[in-house]
Amino acid sequence: MGLFAQDGSSVFNFLRLPISAHAAALGGNNISLIEDDITLAYHNPALLINTTDNTLNLNYMTYISDSKVAGAMFNKVFSDRSAGAIAARYVDYGSFDGYDADNTATGSFDAKDIEVKIMYSYLLSDRISGGVSGKFITSKYESYNSIALGVDLGVNYYNEENDFSASLTLSNLGGQVKAFDDKTEKMPFDVQMGFTKRLSHAPLRISVTLNNLNHWSKDHFYNADGSEDNFTELLFKHALFGADLLLGDNFQVSLGYNYRISQELSVSGSKWDGITAGANLAIKKVKLGASYSKLHVSSSSFLFNISYAL
Repeated sequence: MGLFAQDGSSVFNFLRLPISAHAAALGGNNISLIEDDITLAYHNPALLINTTDNTLNLNYMTYISDSKVAGAMFNKVFSDRSAGAIAARYVDYGSFDGYDADNTATGSFDAKDIEVKIMYSYLLSDRISGGVSGKFITSKYESYNSIALGVDLGVNYYNEENDFSASLTLSNLGGQVKAFDDKTEKMPFDVQMGFTKRLSHAPLRISVTLNNLNHWSKDHFYNADGSEDNFTELLFKHALFGADLLLGDNFQVSLGYNYRISQELSVSGSKWDGITAGANLAIKKVKLGASYSKLHVSSSSFLFNISYAL
């Protein structure tokens, strides 16, 4: 699960939130999983080439402080080597009571984010695919509104014989067309690497995703006790760990761990912070996915996916 505190100088941090229940269950994100799951392409457009033609997806997530996220996706396979998709999501933070500097009530207001994305993926060779996403983003908080245009780039290498996959993505390239105020702010640009490997003699698949690699500096990280991070701690704070237990061709159970959340959002006496879990089930043309993420002692998140091949 993405953390909004990763880069306080950026806007549109809702773009870090997962759309895929499977990716969310594997620590909060995954860019290297090879499956017929349209939602994985939201995290890496290069993976869109693996999806069944004319798949419609609906997704819904509960988030911190009663926030809700809803989205939809639809894809089209153009040939054996290319595919495209359109997607959108809406984030509703609910209603808030407004007050001025003198603590006088000014009425209620709402806050929301919207993203619309067009994706394209192409098979560059037998083992390498590439993808690009163009997106329109807008946010409205009370009387403030901002609009931006962004691009995601992704590449994936997949060796079917070894069942090994590796990916690289550059997410949220672009900038604001209209700023909230007079000052233009940065997009939450993110460089990510991911690796997935199925074990040869066990129904187990392991994934590691490294995110926010463009901010490889301990100045961006803080421990609860104020101590500085060593290299291993820095590496873990960039890493998401996940494992799939493959219980047949149509059902799998997933478990993940987000070290950063466990360290930065935990409080004394809290347990299981940073733990994620989920399951995926395929029934003919229907695919169902659900995930649970323990973000904090007082907050959890649920994400649900349903996909249907028309």
